[in-house]
Amino acid sequence: MEIDILGPFSVSCEGHTVGVRASKVRAMLATLALEPGHVVSHVDLADELWAGHPVGNPRNALQAHATRVRRLLGHTEQHAAVLRAVPNGYLLNISRDCVDGNRFLDHAARGADALLGAPGTALHHLESALALWRGPALLDAGDGLRCRSAATLFEERRLTVFEDLASARLILGDESRVIADLRQLTAQYPLRERFCELLMLALYRSGRQSDALELFRLTQRRLDDELGIRPAAPLQRLHAEILSHDPALGRAGARWGRREPGRNGLPLG
Repeated sequence: MEIDILGPFSVSCEGHTVGVRASKVRAMLATLALEPGHVVSHVDLADELWAGHPVGNPRNALQAHATRVRRLLGHTEQHAAVLRAVPNGYLLNISRDCVDGNRFLDHAARGADALLGAPGTALHHLESALALWRGPALLDAGDGLRCRSAATLFEERRLTVFEDLASARLILGDESRVIADLRQLTAQYPLRERFCELLMLALYRSGRQSDALELFRLTQRRLDDELGIRPAAPLQRLHAEILSHDPALGRAGARWGRREPGRNGLPLG
C-alpha cells in the first residue's frame, strides 16, 4: 500500500489507485498517515475532523468512519489490520516508507548530508525528493490543525530542498541551470533571501556581476518596502564579497553548501 499526501490525497495498492471521495475519510486517513505506526488518540482525531464543530458522540462517529476506511482498503489489500483500533485511538499499521511525505523527507535529508562531500549523490536525492510532489501537500485533507500545520512544514522543507539543489549544482559548476531555476523561484518568492543569495552567486560566477548587484538592490528595496527590514547578514556579506571580487566566491564549496539561520524559517528535522 502507498499513501500519497504531497498533492491531492490518494491511496494505491499494486498500481491501482483507490478513490477516497468522502472528505472525513480522507481527513482521517491523512491524519493517521502523518504518523504511521503510532496511535492517534480519539480526542486528537475528533479535533482534526470536526475542529470548531463538535459532534455529539465523537467516538461513535470515528468508529463509523473507521468502518468506511476498512471497507475502502479491503478492495485493494487483504489486510484487515491496516487500520487498527486500540483502547485510546487508532493507528495505521503501515511502514513509514509507504507514505510519500516520509520518502520525500528521507531523500531531502540524505541530499543535505551529501552536499559538500558527494554533490552528485546529493543531486540525485534532491531531485528524487522534488519529483514526489504532485501539488500542494495535503491539498484536500481538510482544515484540521494537524494537516494544515504539516502542509506548512512540508512546503517550507520543499523550499529548502530547492536551495540545497541549487547549492549542489553550483558545486558541480552548473551555473546556467541554477540561474534558470532561481529566476523562476525568486519571482515566486521575492522575499526569500537564500534564493537571492544563490542566484547572485550563480550570476557572479557566470561573469554577470552587474546583474548580481542589481538583484541585491531589488531585493533590498523589496524587503524595505514590504517588511521594513534590511537584508540579513549573509546576503549583505555576499554583496560585499562580490563588490570586492573575493576569490573565495569561485571555490566549489565554501559556505554555500550550508544553510545559515535567517528569516526564512527552519527546515524540518
